[in-house]
Amino acid sequence: MARVRRERVSVGVRIRPVVSVARLSVVELFRRRDVYVALIFALVVGVPLLGANVFGVEGAVRYVRELVLLLVWVCSVAVSLTTAARQLPGEIQRRTILPLLARPVTRAEVVVGKWAGAAAASCAATLLLYGCYAALTALKSGGGGAGGWGVLAQSVALHLCAVLLICALAVLGSLVLTASANVTLSALLVAGMLLFGSRLYELAAATPGVGGVCARLLHWGLPHVELFDLRLRVVHGWEPLGAWVFVAILAYGLLY
Repeated sequence: MARVRRERVSVGVRIRPVVSVARLSVVELFRRRDVYVALIFALVVGVPLLGANVFGVEGAVRYVRELVLLLVWVCSVAVSLTTAARQLPGEIQRRTILPLLARPVTRAEVVVGKWAGAAAASCAATLLLYGCYAALTALKSGGGGAGGWGVLAQSVALHLCAVLLICALAVLGSLVLTASANVTLSALLVAGMLLFGSRLYELAAATPGVGGVCARLLHWGLPHVELFDLRLRVVHGWEPLGAWVFVAILAYGLLY
């Protein structure tokens, strides 16, 4: 019993510094007002949802919805990358990393805490953007589409899982790269996977020799961010994903 109690106390001590470091990252994001810029930008572009089909053109509404959801993804990825990539380099530039490590906090706890804080702040910003989209859509058409709010809920959940993955990549890159190089390379990776990730397997199958082997390694090694993108289902009001498919994608993101 005494051993179990000591183990529980040690776990609590290890979790508490992570939460403290994460709280500082969340406060830093909202203090820098990056999320407010993204939210205002989304509102400026999303307001046309309220009057896009004045003349009964439903296709125009879907086009605007697709643009707004694309903007949500772009703003979310930008906030996630910039927030996560500047966590450790910012501490080093301000020379606060040594006092932080001088406390009873291990390096692993600092890294995990920085990731958790960046992920929590980025998820909060993403939820604000989706709240803006959902409010405008509800005012316009009450949810619109056969899938309705179910597919939108799945889209938000998978998007948040993608945010966790993107923040993890950015924090990992910040250990070996400068903030600007990290943001650039991470943004290219995320954009490349969103655009061409689904075609890597076909490219590997069609390419013989060493090129095909490299394509297969990229297919199995890189994070398939495109799996978390359900924008088309939301825009066209398709049915939600099957339960096992949804759980499998979530498990893939969390495992990665």
